Amino acid sequence: MPEPEIPIERFEIFATGLDHPECVAFDRAGNLWAGGEAGQVYRIDPNGKVEKIIEIGGFTGGVACSPIDDAVYVCNPAHGVVRVEPDGRHSVFATGTAEHKMICPNFLVFDRRGRLYVTDSGVWKKQNGSLLRFDPDGKGKVISGPHGYANGLAMTADERTLYMAESNTDRVLRFDLTEGGEVGPPEVYAESVGRLPDGMSLDEAGNLYVACYASDEIWRISPDRKKTLLAWDHFAILIGRPTNLAWGGANRDVLYIANLGRYTIARVALTGVRGQKLANQHSGPAGGKR
Repeated sequence: MPEPEIPIERFEIFATGLDHPECVAFDRAGNLWAGGEAGQVYRIDPNGKVEKIIEIGGFTGGVACSPIDDAVYVCNPAHGVVRVEPDGRHSVFATGTAEHKMICPNFLVFDRRGRLYVTDSGVWKKQNGSLLRFDPDGKGKVISGPHGYANGLAMTADERTLYMAESNTDRVLRFDLTEGGEVGPPEVYAESVGRLPDGMSLDEAGNLYVACYASDEIWRISPDRKKTLLAWDHFAILIGRPTNLAWGGANRDVLYIANLGRYTIARVALTGVRGQKLANQHSGPAGGKR
């Protein structure tokens, strides 16, 4: 194994007491949202104070903040995609399309028009995963599939490229994305990305960061597709079954990591790096042109 670029000693625990969080996402106010394995939805303030907003049962996977309002959308295989208000009111946003009921909604990402892209992982090793797109009114469409275990997503700032982790093959796939929200044929962007790549996030330079659940690693893939082992925790204490990533801090230079194998969210400051803004973090009205 190559030497990690960042020693594990540079990481710290930001928040603890969560029930095996899988995903992390920042809202406009700088609060971090996460989920738990009993369907919890947590809000964590900038000081690391954890507040349980609601518990809906099932398992809360992917979390994304809407660019249209202050709602948070979560993937929950028992319910579908659930819309959660900051005060805990919630409703099912989507369970699938007229032709396709989601088997295992896993991860989701918004574009700036408020369209929601969702992975349906399918059944492990059955090659029946899908990528779906939902309009703000909940109307959905399968835009790609079948795939292996479709997992994390990351969208470039210009909204012309979408990356998707295919966990059962240790690959990251790349799609060209049209202005209408359609995707081209999948291209293998990177292979042998740790073991069981899960969630992903981009920095402003276009580097893709991948959390690898089964190997307790974080990999970085440059725009020219060079892979670098960013971090690895031999003892799985600070990075323990990492599943998703989010950029925070005043300059978006702090990487936050959800540890599904533990009860914590960890973080590390990265000098000279700025995370890419997500759709909800852009100023101006939602639905504007790219």
